[in-house]
Amino acid sequence: MFSDYDAFARMYDRHWGKNTIARLPLVRELVLSRLAPGAKILDLCCGTGQVAHALTCDGFVVTGVDGSSEALTLARRNAPDAQFLHADARTLDLPREYDAVLSLFDSLNHVLTLPDLSAVFRNVRTALRDDGVFLFDLNTENKYRTTWTGSFAIVEDDLVGAFRGGANFDEKIATFDAALFEKQASGAWRRANVHLRQTWYAETEVLCALETAGFSHVTVHCPDGPDKLYFHASGSGSRE
Repeated sequence: MFSDYDAFARMYDRHWGKNTIARLPLVRELVLSRLAPGAKILDLCCGTGQVAHALTCDGFVVTGVDGSSEALTLARRNAPDAQFLHADARTLDLPREYDAVLSLFDSLNHVLTLPDLSAVFRNVRTALRDDGVFLFDLNTENKYRTTWTGSFAIVEDDLVGAFRGGANFDEKIATFDAALFEKQASGAWRRANVHLRQTWYAETEVLCALETAGFSHVTVHCPDGPDKLYFHASGSGSRE
């Protein structure tokens, strides 16, 4: 399942990874400012490690989890002070030791069914301390109707990509297709075809799934307008 993410990892790291830290001010306001120095944070679907690096620079103890082994190779380079685990968020089984779990940059839109998303929420709740908090974002349907579709290209001396975004609103599936060309040490070019899929959920579906997973306090924020929602969730006894 993760082979397309492996093929996309280098291009993502170079051109999208830096965007993952754009909302760190919001993360600091909603989560980090409430944590003690040295608190343990789980960066779920951590990609190539830019958020993990920023968190370790702030003095937190960070564990990143991702299903792409190639993304984790880059994450270990980008965030050498963090720890990383190769795992699927839907089957994640971690001890209850984290003060916060973050999942940013529409990572959970890649979880394509509500039962699977609910499983992720249960796994997160299991990993959180009783007073822990969970912050994640999700693209809304509006995002896929307004700015997702279209084509563009990136051309560099050693890496070339042609990209196309689309959406099927009857099936609730958004697609992101890429033809990637990477220059090898020999001078030859290697091609990889990437096909990524996302979906979207109604706010009420997400809230119900969080409640079922054991999160009793949830607030929803939309600092980016109608395209994205941020969910701040905690269980009983949390710092709300």
